[in-house]
Amino acid sequence: MPRPVIGIIANSHVINDSYLVQAVGDMNLEAVADVCEAVPVIVPAKPGIVLIDDLLHTFDGFIFPGGRPNVHPEEYGEAETEAHGTFDRDRDRLALPLIRACVDGGLPVLGICRGFQEINVAFGGSLYPEIRDLPGRDNHRMPPDGTIEEKFAMRHTIRFSPGGVFHRLLGAEQVVTNSLHGQGINEPGARVIVEGWAPDETPEAIHIRDAKGYALGVQWHPEYQAGIDPVSRPLFRAFGDAAAAWAQGKRTPARNIA
Repeated sequence: MPRPVIGIIANSHVINDSYLVQAVGDMNLEAVADVCEAVPVIVPAKPGIVLIDDLLHTFDGFIFPGGRPNVHPEEYGEAETEAHGTFDRDRDRLALPLIRACVDGGLPVLGICRGFQEINVAFGGSLYPEIRDLPGRDNHRMPPDGTIEEKFAMRHTIRFSPGGVFHRLLGAEQVVTNSLHGQGINEPGARVIVEGWAPDETPEAIHIRDAKGYALGVQWHPEYQAGIDPVSRPLFRAFGDAAAAWAQGKRTPARNIA
């Protein structure tokens, strides 16, 4: 049986200060291939060359991964400031309507870090430009120096709503994850249900209420060591199962994924 095909939304990069490319990290590609048991395909975040209808008919699920640029605050009704950092307006223009279209149709969606934030904004939510500047909040950014292992090291616990989607999926009310983000959810969007929180109450796990299919987002980076991490593996495994079900013409409601 052919494996499901999962699109991973790319980020824009510049090589040698001049050559524009669309890129996806190996960690995401390997997580899809090895844990989801699916075919990973890089989707350019260029709305001028890819059409949402084509994507919906081509793929069996989408991952919206992390990225350096942030969602532009105009997308949630706020003015741009220096604190908002850098932007990728092409990715905004592709990712936000694609997320809504996927959820409307039941196509599986997994948002990671920026993708988690995109899901929130796609449904009318807003973001804080810098979590560490808020009273009582911790610094959730990655260490500025060190090896990949040090940057992706486990940083804090996350507690889940008892009996919720993440509790059932991961088999625990509390887990330990990495942390590599600056922004975070301010106001949850319509239908966005927060089910996981860091110790400082920063939202870390969401799902879409009454979604027709798998529609989850996490603020951490589960793609790191996804094949062996006890938190990451079931998250990607369930996403892969949902994509396989979609490929077979079925639906897998988010509330029943665990």
